[in-house]
Amino acid sequence: MPVDGIFNTNVELLGKSIDLRVKNQNLISSNIANAETPNYVPKSLAFEDELQGALKGTQKGTPAVTNPRHIPLKGTTDRLQSVTGRVLETPATTPGKDGNAVELENEMTKMSENQIMYNASVQILSKTFSDLRVAVKGGN
Repeated sequence: MPVDGIFNTNVELLGKSIDLRVKNQNLISSNIANAETPNYVPKSLAFEDELQGALKGTQKGTPAVTNPRHIPLKGTTDRLQSVTGRVLETPATTPGKDGNAVELENEMTKMSENQIMYNASVQILSKTFSDLRVAVKGGN
């Protein structure tokens, strides 16, 4: 549901970021669960560049608005919704004897970083709605 008129793109961006961080968390969890699976190659979700491109209007297949008088062919909300991220294989530099390329320390670090960014996005989104509630109630 587009809410550009009320919130600009903040709510859409935060919502999309939260969705993508959940996907990334699932991939990281899968990597940890397969830490002893022979020949397993860990995966991660790359989406930050796509989100930035969607905000700037430089997403693949979407012409950029280079002049304020240009009419955008696709709105920011549509561009944000089309961001899905890319699943990348992220093997360890030295796989184990069984071919497993998961490094638990790296995966735990990625999980912690992803969780912190998820929590920050949720807090900002919550604050946005809290501010809106105050504005609607008239400052109470």
